[in-house]
Amino acid sequence: MTMDPLALVLWAYLASMVVMALLWWIQRIVRNASIADVGWCMTLFGVVVWYAVQVPGVPERRLLLALLAAGYGLRLGLAILFTRVLGQPEDPRYARLRQQWGADSERNLFLYFQLQAAAVPLFSLPFLVVMQNPRPTFSLWEYAGVGLWLVGIIGETVADAQLADFKRQPWNRSHVCRTGLWYYSRHPNYFFEWVHWWSYVVMAVGLSNGWLTWVGPAAMGWALLKVTGVPYAEAQALRSRGDEYRHYQLTTNVFIPWFPRRHG
Repeated sequence: MTMDPLALVLWAYLASMVVMALLWWIQRIVRNASIADVGWCMTLFGVVVWYAVQVPGVPERRLLLALLAAGYGLRLGLAILFTRVLGQPEDPRYARLRQQWGADSERNLFLYFQLQAAAVPLFSLPFLVVMQNPRPTFSLWEYAGVGLWLVGIIGETVADAQLADFKRQPWNRSHVCRTGLWYYSRHPNYFFEWVHWWSYVVMAVGLSNGWLTWVGPAAMGWALLKVTGVPYAEAQALRSRGDEYRHYQLTTNVFIPWFPRRHG
C-alpha cells in the first residue's frame, strides 16, 4: 500500500523527531553532541529507503535513489561516528556552545537536535521528487545527475582524506593544510558536499515538481556558508592557527576551488 507524498514527509518528520530526541538523551550520557550529525545522516538514509518502499515510481529508479542516499548518508555518517564520536572528545564547536549556554545548554541542545530532525524531511524532498518520475527508463539528465553525484561524493571523500592525512602528522598540528584540494579552496569538503546536492536538481530536469529539488543546494549552501559550516570552521582556525590562517584567507578562495591569489 502506497502513501500520499505529503503523508510520507510528515511521517518522516515525526520519526526524525523521535530519533533525534533519543540521540539527545544519549548525548547527555556520553557528553558528545556530535552524535546529532551522525543521527542526521543515518536518519536521512533511513527515510529515503522508506520512501523507496512506499512510493509508486519505477522500481529501478527507487532503488537507484536509495543507493545514492546510502552512499551519501552512510559514508558521511560513519566518517563522523569514527572521527568525532567513538573514543573522541566533543567537537570544539559543540563544546563552545555548551560553555556559552551554561545552565541552558541541555535545553538548547534539545532544540538543536530537533532542528536537525526538521532538516531530515526537508533534505529528503529531492530524493522523493526524483523517485516519483513516471518515465519508464532513465533519461540523459538522470545519467548526468549520477555523474555529478559521483563528482561530489568522490571530491568530498578525497578532501576529507587529505585533511586527515595532514592532521595525522604531529608537526602539522599548528599549521594550515594547503595540500591537494586544500590548495585551491579553504573548504573543498564543503564545496563538494554542496555539489552533491545539485545532482538531484539535474536528475529532476523536466519534472513538473522538479523545482522542489532546489531546496537541497539552496538550504545546504546557506547552512555551509552562513550557519554551521564555514563560519565555525574559520573562527576555530583563526584561534588555533592565527596569522598563518589569515594569510591563507587572503590567498585562497573560501569555497569554490580556484588558483591561489598573490598577496604581499
